[in-house]
Amino acid sequence: MMNTVATKDITLHEQFEFRNILPDEAEQAAEIERVCFPPNEACSRDMMLKRIAKAPDLFLVAAHKQTGKLAGFLNGLSTDECTFRDEFFTDADLHNPDGHTVMLLGLDVLPEYRGLGLAKELMNIYLLRQRQQNRRLILLTCLDSKVGMYRNMGFQDKGIANSSWGGEQWHEMSYIIDR
Repeated sequence: MMNTVATKDITLHEQFEFRNILPDEAEQAAEIERVCFPPNEACSRDMMLKRIAKAPDLFLVAAHKQTGKLAGFLNGLSTDECTFRDEFFTDADLHNPDGHTVMLLGLDVLPEYRGLGLAKELMNIYLLRQRQQNRRLILLTCLDSKVGMYRNMGFQDKGIANSSWGGEQWHEMSYIIDR
């Protein structure tokens, strides 16, 4: 019997399909968020379903080809705002499909799939897609422990964010899309 967890010895694209989320995967995404983030930081199930309904094109998943299950995802909302604020986490109606900025709201990879480069590949594909959509700026917030990871993905640390989501102190990170 073949192991269903991904391995490093074959490429990510052989093991995973990178695509927009499907409506029937919303519950899986909500569960992955619950596993990946502590309760004070996690998106609620209802808000996750609203985000998926509002902006499925800004919700990139890595689906394991062998099992069909989601291994992780990256999601956001587009806007014309240029500063991250907590309301992006709680109000999917702030999404403007024509916005030139994307507020990234979560990068989730299930523990059993970590260490394979999935987070980096999700981000690479996401940034390429946003360039193709003529977006100009990608913003995210992260804890101190993740600043280095996002720097390695090309983001710049703008310092402490205005966001205090979940009672935490966050860094605001930006990625300017070259034209």
